[in-house]
Amino acid sequence: MNHIWIHLKLLFVAAIWGLGWPAGRVLAEEMAPFAAAWTRYVVALVCFALLLSFTNNWVFPTRGEWKRITMIGFFSTVVYQAFFMFGMQYTAAGDASLMITFNPFFTALLAIVFLNERMNWRLGTGLTLGIIGVTILFLYSPNVDIPFNERALGDLLIAAAALSWACNSILMKKAMTTPAPDATESLSPLQLTVWSSVVGFLLLTPVVAVETMYVGWPDPNLYGWISLVFLAIFSTVISYVWFADGIKTIGAGKSALYVYLVPPFGILSGWLLLDEKLGVPLLISFVLIVGGVALAQSQQPLGEEAS
Repeated sequence: MNHIWIHLKLLFVAAIWGLGWPAGRVLAEEMAPFAAAWTRYVVALVCFALLLSFTNNWVFPTRGEWKRITMIGFFSTVVYQAFFMFGMQYTAAGDASLMITFNPFFTALLAIVFLNERMNWRLGTGLTLGIIGVTILFLYSPNVDIPFNERALGDLLIAAAALSWACNSILMKKAMTTPAPDATESLSPLQLTVWSSVVGFLLLTPVVAVETMYVGWPDPNLYGWISLVFLAIFSTVISYVWFADGIKTIGAGKSALYVYLVPPFGILSGWLLLDEKLGVPLLISFVLIVGGVALAQSQQPLGEEAS
């Protein structure tokens, strides 16, 4: 019963992130992609500013840290949000919640190249299972009301979003573990997230201006605004704080287990809220992809427990 409140908060985080997929689908139908991302971060940055003020956690980055923060903001805010919003225009929320699970595979592969980590049989086997699961999702998704070419394009865009987030993860890991040459210590995850969001927001601004010149400023309906506020406040700010609290209290490994609950919440919320289809191929894809990710991320030989 220890830390039961932490476990409940992590369960809510998984549910919030799962609900983020149908919310993204609704928002993508109501707003142009870059305008949606830009407006989302307007709301999120206001919340982050209030959070930092409340916790008295303001730290201004050094020049060396700004270089890292700029790269993190580019991948996490600009590139990821672009692929996410464009992808959700074409594919189902449930399908997307499975495709994004490929992020750990991409992160592990990038870590081999840039962080000198080693390939092992768990990663190889897990990646194989994941690829089989994605193939089944591509070919036999029950969401046949979406044309195959649109759904395939959307799934590929979400996979690209997973790759961009993996790039962000590698950059974040390096920034948190290795201080910049002109800094005495590394910035905290919260500080990195807030400042990179600021940079990403600034980078998005001229893109939004050009987009608006061509398509005009969107006028979303009530459901569009609800989706945007949900993504900004709950999926971005509250979930981050609660997940970071979980990592601090019960550790990264145990907290990460709750991420495996995101696809089920995404699939079920897509079914309940958007009338998306359920089916055996979706279940098989889920088992293969999530099982592959779990195997790839396991650190102990089979049969051993984590200490």
